[in-house]
Amino acid sequence: MNILSIQSHVAYGHVGNSAAVFPLQRIGVEVWPVNTVQLSNHTGYDGWRGDVFSGEAIRLVVQGIDERGVLGECDGVLSGYLGAPDVGEAVADAVVRVKSANPAARYCCDPVIGDVGRGVFVRAGIPELIKERMVPLADVVTPNQFELEYLAGRSAGTAAGLAAALEAVHACGPRVIFVTSLATEETPGDCIDLAVSDGTDRCRLRTPRLPMVAGGAGDAVAALFFAHYLQLGSAAEALALAASSMFGVLERTAEAGLSEMLLVEAQEEFVAPSRRFNVHRI
Repeated sequence: MNILSIQSHVAYGHVGNSAAVFPLQRIGVEVWPVNTVQLSNHTGYDGWRGDVFSGEAIRLVVQGIDERGVLGECDGVLSGYLGAPDVGEAVADAVVRVKSANPAARYCCDPVIGDVGRGVFVRAGIPELIKERMVPLADVVTPNQFELEYLAGRSAGTAAGLAAALEAVHACGPRVIFVTSLATEETPGDCIDLAVSDGTDRCRLRTPRLPMVAGGAGDAVAALFFAHYLQLGSAAEALALAASSMFGVLERTAEAGLSEMLLVEAQEEFVAPSRRFNVHRI
């Protein structure tokens, strides 16, 4: 399987492609990474250095891949943090180019906009671009709860609200919605939920809440979910595998007292999760 992954890159730590590429490779996926930014570290730190790449730079890299004659072998496009609105347009162009070469290819949009507690943390114009341009192109979207509520224009804090929010986003085009972190009125305070909807079934998976927050966890679990979904064709099974793997990695990271994920040290979790969580229909 080949996935074109267009996301951010950091030299230190794990977010964007720095969080997604190795887990995908570890489960046997060939990844073609295209970086939207190159930074010293993610922006949650006090400072950082580096540059945001232009949309034209992204187009040139994708064009070069196309010139190798291999886009017909691309099974999926994955996008994450954009950096600037023109990068989003370049991603949309890449999706069209890949699907022209391989109509069976699928596009997964990780709509990086913001998070609960932080609010919107991307540049002006990017949330609107994602909602109006990129989500309608997507076969799969992987928002967190904040992003789901932004895309749906309504709260997802109750069971009824979650169902309505999922329906609203489905109506925009995506067949599959994977909510990477969720807390409704039914979620115990010491737990975190993940959910998936494929337009037919809705499922929830619940894990213990760990005493840490790791940058890039959403990027990694979204990538794993997309790859497993492409391989298995089952959104529920992809949720179980991706969430179980990420819990194992994050648990090891919490035990070590670190905030940067132990992707390499805990890499066996990607292929053989030490704990398997069950999926329940909702």
